Amino acid sequence: MKLTIEDVRSRFIKHFDGETGSVYASPGRINLIGEHTDYNNGFVFPGAVEQGMIAEIKPNGTRNVRAYSIDLKDYVEFSLDDEAGPKATWARYIFGVCREMMALGVPVEGFNTAFAGDVPLGAGMSSSAALESTYAFALNDLWGENKIEKMELARVGQRTEHKYVGCNCGIMDQFASVFGRKGSLMRLDCRSGEYAYFPWNPKGYQLILVNSCVKHELAGSPYNERRLQCEHVAEVIKQKHPEVESLRDATMEMLDEVQGSITGNEYKRARYVIGEVERVLAVCDALEHDDYEMVGKMMYETHYGLSKEYEVSCEELDFLNDVAKEMGVTGSRIMGGGFGGCTINLVADELVDAFKREVKEKFQAKYGKEPIVIDVVIGDGSRKLC
Repeated sequence: MKLTIEDVRSRFIKHFDGETGSVYASPGRINLIGEHTDYNNGFVFPGAVEQGMIAEIKPNGTRNVRAYSIDLKDYVEFSLDDEAGPKATWARYIFGVCREMMALGVPVEGFNTAFAGDVPLGAGMSSSAALESTYAFALNDLWGENKIEKMELARVGQRTEHKYVGCNCGIMDQFASVFGRKGSLMRLDCRSGEYAYFPWNPKGYQLILVNSCVKHELAGSPYNERRLQCEHVAEVIKQKHPEVESLRDATMEMLDEVQGSITGNEYKRARYVIGEVERVLAVCDALEHDDYEMVGKMMYETHYGLSKEYEVSCEELDFLNDVAKEMGVTGSRIMGGGFGGCTINLVADELVDAFKREVKEKFQAKYGKEPIVIDVVIGDGSRKLC
């Protein structure tokens, strides 16, 4: 069931004395290819989806934020001037965005807010980035006298993850949520910030997510460990090749040169990242020629790398990938940070119904629960609804 303004407004009215405010929305995202490349200054290829977060906000004339999470049925109040902030994780996202916007000179005041989302939590579709982007966009709209540009709004969300939640993420998720455009995917150079829109209307194919319903938790997890491993390998390579600032600049030959100076795990992590940077560019070229078979081939290679080299898969995701391959699905891979969540699948039209049916039946038979199948519709980025 698609989330609507009315779903949020009815709860806002109930919790905040019948008044109404302004309503904002930001989407979750898919990523066709380019996983764990953003914090290595590489390329990514995301798109916003129709599912996302909707929040109603109304200034309350105080220095306090009164926030209600409709989905969690939880209420938190915090002061904008309290540096410690709230303890509830979901409220820390809002608190972090407020503090980061204030640091940019936006004179944020207290407000009442209620929000809800229809991005599946823990599915690798970046519900947290959707939440951050919604509030960054809203606070900029409500109080930003000199409007903050969109890339900086994305960075506000990224800094919130780093400083207030403890997840040392790259910029992709927040970028996709803020910049999304209906009917287009985006190639982002995570070092320069340059981006380009690519029309996404593949004739004869559909993108389908299969949510394993295995929840992942990235904050304080092996996610941060892998980032540190990548950074260390880049430093070692830089000693021989001063032009290498990050793994985005490295080649397989450079990596092999330093294999004896790094651990086996570090070698595998770097091998995946260097290969993934190359695969993103190969997909861009393939899309220019409507070569979806090549796109699919690169997706399968990415899954293998994420599973065996970066080691962020899990049994259930590998099983879903195997089912797709056995059925002749064009492309399939883990999507998101890993450790659970979804696979993203490029499926020929004639296979769609059979794939949906078979993946549910086989997963149910093996794991005793049915995965959630989601048709991907590419949607717009952060915006004011009313």
